[in-house]
Amino acid sequence: MRGTGLLSRESTTYKGSYYELTGARCNPKPAQRPHPPLCIGGSGEKRTLRTAARFAQHWNFDSGTVGQFIRARDVLHQHCADVRRDPAEILLSSQVRFSGDPAATAATAAEFGEAGAELAIVYLPPPYTPAVLEPLAQALGRLA
Repeated sequence: MRGTGLLSRESTTYKGSYYELTGARCNPKPAQRPHPPLCIGGSGEKRTLRTAARFAQHWNFDSGTVGQFIRARDVLHQHCADVRRDPAEILLSSQVRFSGDPAATAATAAEFGEAGAELAIVYLPPPYTPAVLEPLAQALGRLA
């Protein structure tokens, strides 16, 4: 359980390059067991995706095209191979920007889904009103 000791053990001792912990405690413990899923967002090929391959249970592609998502996903999978981790252990998600058109936003979410995203996180840029939610939910509901 690399990187999750404070969330899952009674006490944690760690010595790294920049900091160290001796008998550190984190209480109360989270309700999720063995710990909450670690989500790492971003698409930096050298650091972010390598860190996600090592530690994350969820990776979020923060912005870009479907083609950029595919590239980042493939790099993440290569980093997983490098650390001998099954990429299927990591939930893939992408942020999808609400364009103002519910059908177009749903179509974009579907494209990310076809490219391997298991979850779309719809970003509603301000200003917006609650009135956009029902038509957007209906358009997204047709994807299921």
